[in-house]
Amino acid sequence: MAASVQRPASSGSESDPRYANIDERKRKRMLSNRESARRSRMKKRKLMEDLCNEVSLLQKENSRLSKEINASTQNYIEMESANNLLRAEAMGLTERLRSLNSVLHIVEEVNGYAVEIPEIPDDPLFKPLVVAVPEANYGVSQ
Repeated sequence: MAASVQRPASSGSESDPRYANIDERKRKRMLSNRESARRSRMKKRKLMEDLCNEVSLLQKENSRLSKEINASTQNYIEMESANNLLRAEAMGLTERLRSLNSVLHIVEEVNGYAVEIPEIPDDPLFKPLVVAVPEANYGVSQ
């Protein structure tokens, strides 16, 4: 008859008190590593949430600023157009005044009457205004 060799149901380290301490340290280290990994995943998840929230806020701010820039640009264009019309009107009126002044000079020469002829002012309002406007490179990196 064959002799059967009995093997212990558990590993030798469980029954041997010398290895019990090592197994306990290994188990504690494993639990500690799991907890550390869990904290690391939580920290990473929180960081991603914070970054996503910040991206969302920055996109909203970017959109708001873009709308504000567009509104300001539109306002500037409208004001510039109105200003150009007023300058053209002022130039037309100035030319009309010159013409009337020349008629007054002729009347003065023909009739010999002294007529008060108004001077045309050398006003900076009649000269075009040059405003330096930076180029619009919104959203373009240089």
